[in-house]
Amino acid sequence: MRGLRRIAAPLALALSSMMAGAAAPAGPRQALVEFATTPFPYDGEIPGQGKPFLDTTDGARRGHTSPRGGLYWLDQTYEDRHVLLSIPANFDPRRPAYLVVFFHGNKVILARDVVARQRVPQQLAASGLNAVLVAPQFALDALDSSAGRFWQPHVFAEFLDEAAERLAALYGDASARARFHTMPVVLVAYSGGYMPASAAVSVGGVNDRIAGLILLDALYGEVDTFADWIARRHRESFFFSAYSKSTLAENLSLQQRLAPQSIAFATHMPDHLQPGSVTFLAAGDVVHNDFVTQAWTQDPLRSVLVRLKSGQ
Repeated sequence: MRGLRRIAAPLALALSSMMAGAAAPAGPRQALVEFATTPFPYDGEIPGQGKPFLDTTDGARRGHTSPRGGLYWLDQTYEDRHVLLSIPANFDPRRPAYLVVFFHGNKVILARDVVARQRVPQQLAASGLNAVLVAPQFALDALDSSAGRFWQPHVFAEFLDEAAERLAALYGDASARARFHTMPVVLVAYSGGYMPASAAVSVGGVNDRIAGLILLDALYGEVDTFADWIARRHRESFFFSAYSKSTLAENLSLQQRLAPQSIAFATHMPDHLQPGSVTFLAAGDVVHNDFVTQAWTQDPLRSVLVRLKSGQ
């Protein structure tokens, strides 16, 4: 946590100076910012289980028992409120634009993994897509896919409202504020990010803004939820799921759920991602932990996002 604060402090200071009216810097803008509305801390129940998320105490300490990771304490794992914001140098709010929301997987710290290892901001910039990036921190460096407060109705919508304000401040142009509040949203979930993604599309309260859902080896569960979302939204949104052997069974199961509803889907990389397109792409025998940077191609996220450019 101390390392994260060292990283975040100068970035938050830069953000506050922009909010005070300092001139917007040239080139890309990136910051780790503490939000008020975040997935964690969370002190509610686990949906469908009827038990509290914080199910363990030791004196004054409270913790959560993760099915995969075991016991994690609130003060070490579930109190980080940082959100990664990134605005590429080529971003222009006067043109059609997207707000890309990235839900990371397990064992992740934003600066260490989403930025340095997975190069998510770099892949967005390299795609040429006119878009900005928002990536909240979930369980800190833990084997836990919990969605936290995003399990609660409309909290994801509140999160996007705050993200719009923070992005406007980071961009440094007050006239762009309204655009950040209305941009179509592209949800990207990797690995354990499937659970927050499922919550976002089922109770998030922003389905009218979601232009598409991208799963990167992320379909570990919630198949019924994603099937229902595709059935309700496939005419207005796109769905794309790329997978390795680790999520093969779930991807085939989702395909089987779509067939009786006469929802057509492709099994090859489309030229364009657009409303009505549903795609399942088998990446083959690739390493799950490297999927965001090396799967069916190098920099897979860039390869997917570039196919959105035709819609701008």
